[in-house]
Amino acid sequence: MMENKSPFLDTLFLLRKEGALTVFSNLKTVSQKEENEAEDFFESEFEKERLDFLSDQIPFNKEAAIWAGKILYHSAQLYLIRKDTAKDVEKLILQYKDENNVSAILSADLSLRFLPQIVVGLQVADSTDPLVNILENILQSFHYSAVGFDVNLEKINWKEELKDKTYRKLYLERIVEKKAYKLAEIPYINQLLIAEFGMYKDIFWKELKIIND
Repeated sequence: MMENKSPFLDTLFLLRKEGALTVFSNLKTVSQKEENEAEDFFESEFEKERLDFLSDQIPFNKEAAIWAGKILYHSAQLYLIRKDTAKDVEKLILQYKDENNVSAILSADLSLRFLPQIVVGLQVADSTDPLVNILENILQSFHYSAVGFDVNLEKINWKEELKDKTYRKLYLERIVEKKAYKLAEIPYINQLLIAEFGMYKDIFWKELKIIND
């Protein structure tokens, strides 16, 4: 069991298992020991989700998973603790420095899939908060985690982006799950979806337009 080991692990565990956020009275940093323990947790979660990948060719990326876990954890803290926190944003919310490949995207998604909810909360609390723009930029880079959330993806070459067949399958499935119309009506993605649906299109997504481009 992973509960009660640390504030960091408690937050990650409860959010992934129950969709609940832990509230702390002050900002807490993450120790190396906590990172090491979180690595085991994330790898275990990644292996469970690998069953949906239908592929064993995508390795777990511990650096991306830990980075994303810390982004989520600190973003939640900065959302819930509003007093005198502006000075902490730059040192707590760091950009991802390594290659943003499929392994990193899927490993980071273990945490980043919850980030849009925090961004929405921040926008409601204070749309001018600089943290909003920082987190939106992260979701722009890791947009698989932002499916269903409005981020600017106009510059993406989708044929190149979705060239990995496992990632393409997961991306399309998430678009359908989230009923992300804006993405689903991008001509290239629309063609992929319609091809996947085949004669069962109306069963999977009756309302989706067929885009001829």
